[in-house]
Amino acid sequence: MSSVTDSVIFRNIFSTPAISSVWSDTQRTSYYLLFEASLASVQADIGIVPRQAADAILAFCHVTNIDFDELRIQTEKIGYPVLGVVKQIVQKVNSLQPGLGEWVHWGATTQDVTDTATILQLRDTLDLVSATLNAITSDLRRLCQTHKTTLMVARSNLQQAVPMTFGFKMARLLATFERTNNFGGAAGTLATIKDGRGLECQAALAQKLNLSIPEIAWHTERDRIAEVGGFFALLTGTCSKFATDIKLMMQTEVGEVSEPFYPHRGSSSTMPQKRNPISSVYITAMGATVRQLSAALYDAVVEYHERATGPWEIEWIVLPQICTLTHAVLLHTFELITGLEVHSDAMKRNLEITRGGVVSEAVMMGLAPKLGRQFAHDLVYELCRRSVQEDLPLLTLLCADDQVRESGLSKEELEGLCDPASYTGLSVEMVDRVLADTYPG
Repeated sequence: MSSVTDSVIFRNIFSTPAISSVWSDTQRTSYYLLFEASLASVQADIGIVPRQAADAILAFCHVTNIDFDELRIQTEKIGYPVLGVVKQIVQKVNSLQPGLGEWVHWGATTQDVTDTATILQLRDTLDLVSATLNAITSDLRRLCQTHKTTLMVARSNLQQAVPMTFGFKMARLLATFERTNNFGGAAGTLATIKDGRGLECQAALAQKLNLSIPEIAWHTERDRIAEVGGFFALLTGTCSKFATDIKLMMQTEVGEVSEPFYPHRGSSSTMPQKRNPISSVYITAMGATVRQLSAALYDAVVEYHERATGPWEIEWIVLPQICTLTHAVLLHTFELITGLEVHSDAMKRNLEITRGGVVSEAVMMGLAPKLGRQFAHDLVYELCRRSVQEDLPLLTLLCADDQVRESGLSKEELEGLCDPASYTGLSVEMVDRVLADTYPG
């Protein structure tokens, strides 16, 4: 096993069949052939190459006609696979009529073919990413709606902070994914295509491949490629943040959610009671790897003059890994969201752990108009400390405190302040706003 994505055992965990196909030797070579066939076709249409040559080139340009063993040998010898492909086309077409194959690859360069194939692979990748993202956001909308009012505790610095709803937590994730889902010749002078037909040929080729026409050659301007890497780092980072929260919420002492259940998934070989997080672990591991690999694409931006000697090849190494890992992360995230088990009873139980401490901010703000905010803060701070030390509910201590009684708040008002359900702020309203897509920006 040279990498986990090649492993018979691990490849469908750290990759997916669909994305592996996109970045396979077969698909890449198919796109080389598509480029050469499309180039010959449009050049014949505008009179640059003979129609007979174009027809012969088109007839050969199917990946089943490629000798991959010979291509491997030629690539190891030459350093690039494109020339090896071109030589096989030339040889075949020349065998039909001597000299006819010399029209292959007319006016093109190795990098033209390679970069076009890479862009086509990235387009396929982004199609898969978009489809999976749409599935993720669809299921997140269901979770937000179902748990819009499900009470739980918000956590700050890993400590209980204030009440919120689980729907609010999921709506923040949904909003993040929705923002993410709105993304998206030798020196490039076209001097080898005479009579000023270079731009015409470029436009026709782009139309045939369903690609946009670049404003100018970008052989050593690699910002577009780096941007895709940065996008995938950001996207998998969002998935990793969610997965990290799930791991923490799955802790035995917390128990607020569980990953989807399958017999023996996450079980221990020696401790039968264990139900360890699995999908979340893979998501965070792969997300961290994508972030590290994407940094290499920013190194690849620093290229020399009009053709690079080294940085370009960085993309060959890391782009397939970034793309395969990213789609695997998204698929694990989708499966995690789809089958997530939400334990609202545990969420309610955890709200009661602090004996009222979780609503101390609400109590402080309720007392502030009467006693002053800082005075109320210090008073509630001391009562919270006593609540822990004496194992008494905060409400009991509030009702017994002379300064609280002097504030004029009744027992009923104090009970209301100590009810977590009364201090979720605009959690529900903000969930509705995200679901309705009516939030600013």
